[in-house]
Amino acid sequence: MTRITKNRRLSGGGKPKIKIGASTTPALVPLKAVVRQARGNMKVVVRIRPVNRNENSNRLVVKPVSESQLVFDPHEEEEGFFFHGVKQNGFRDLNKKQKRNANFAFDNVFSEDSTNLEVFEASIKPLVQTVLDGYNCSVFAYGATGAGKTFTMLGTEACPGIVYLTVTNLWEKMEALKEIRNYEIAVSYLEIYNELVKDLLVPGEPLILREDSSAGVIIQGLSLKKPHSTEELLELLRSGNERRTQHPTDVNKESSRSHAVFQVWLKQRDPKTKSIISLSKLSLIDLAGSERGSATGHSGARFKEGMNINKSLLALGNCISGLAEGKTHIPFRDSKLTRILKDSLGGNCNTVMIAAVSPTSNQFEDTYNTLKYADRAKKIKATLVKKLLSPADIKISKLEEEVASLRAANEELTLRIKKFESGEVNPTKTVQKEEKEAITKEDIETCKKSLTHLSEARVNARLNILKIQSLEKEINYRMQSRQKLMKRCMKFTVNTQLGNCRLAEFHEKVKHLEKLLKLRE
Repeated sequence: MTRITKNRRLSGGGKPKIKIGASTTPALVPLKAVVRQARGNMKVVVRIRPVNRNENSNRLVVKPVSESQLVFDPHEEEEGFFFHGVKQNGFRDLNKKQKRNANFAFDNVFSEDSTNLEVFEASIKPLVQTVLDGYNCSVFAYGATGAGKTFTMLGTEACPGIVYLTVTNLWEKMEALKEIRNYEIAVSYLEIYNELVKDLLVPGEPLILREDSSAGVIIQGLSLKKPHSTEELLELLRSGNERRTQHPTDVNKESSRSHAVFQVWLKQRDPKTKSIISLSKLSLIDLAGSERGSATGHSGARFKEGMNINKSLLALGNCISGLAEGKTHIPFRDSKLTRILKDSLGGNCNTVMIAAVSPTSNQFEDTYNTLKYADRAKKIKATLVKKLLSPADIKISKLEEEVASLRAANEELTLRIKKFESGEVNPTKTVQKEEKEAITKEDIETCKKSLTHLSEARVNARLNILKIQSLEKEINYRMQSRQKLMKRCMKFTVNTQLGNCRLAEFHEKVKHLEKLLKLRE
């Protein structure tokens, strides 16, 4: 198949350089073999939605050329125009706008006939194994209002979206690996509406963002649910989607007015020691669409929503541009959306961006801006690092588990106290009944026998200790006596050796004197 080199931006009608058989996806180092992977580019795919009924009369401005290339506002074969009744060849009609004929190359380009399953299989499914291997991954959909982002991410009952397909595939692989790996899963679901962060699983007051030097951005008070089956997981997703803020506009009857972030936290344990080996996170993000007030036809509250949506998306675009250009300062703090997506864009995360575009001319500028942002996002580089837990982290996780068990016990006791206070259970009668059931004559006799046996064992142990102490004293006395005797023997031996030496000297002197006497005679 003919593919275009990935890292070369193609625009403005220039002819692209084509390599035969060259893949646009960067080769990945096997995640199981290394802890740190070489820097790679963000994966970017484009999905073109089908034309709806209201757009049948509009001109098509997006033309997919291959599985990785498209042309925006392509040239059309037009008949020559006439001037003063004479056909003009080699000249264009100045009364008509010149076509951009901009060429773009991405990792994948999905045409109007593509399904959510095809998008998942080609671009998202490899991320599931990456998450299971202990690495952070994220998927987010970007585009204008009505471009098909929410349909791609959430889908319908007849055509499930990326989120449904991803979590289902993740659970299936976890079940297949449960004999060799122990996984624990927890999910959270939040939305950013009018620059306020709200929990979609446990509705309440807006949440506060805090930043930690080691953990990054922390959302204080965000609830984490631990599903025990695929059904529970999908039920959490469904209930969160029902609470998400949506309002109809002139462009989209079911327009999402907030950014939604569905996160799956995966904890891996060693099957033998039960200690935590790694933590990974999968973020699935459905962004609200950029919009123009003239197109949505709203004012008041809807206009304020659109203003906040555009503000956050503008901050996201600035971050994408800064990361693509390699700037040292990236303005992540300009919006709560970019603060939450900080690790997904420029940090330790394997990210896939789905750029949703409309194929018709009524969203000409929005489609062109989306393609430009997607083209810049291709240049964003990230370093994938596997998060291995230190002994301190393992100890903290154990303490957290103990705190959770204590909280459960506290809740149980609180429930019992409420029952006592409400009169459902009489505490005096309950305690007396429990004592009568617990204490019987047989139990008393058993306790007496146990105490007698323990006292006898204690006396015997004390006697044995006294015997051992007396034997130890006798052994010490004998050792001391033996040492004294050895010292005396050593002195006697030394004295004997000295006496023998002196006696030998005396005999030699006597012999010498006898010789002298003989000589004198």
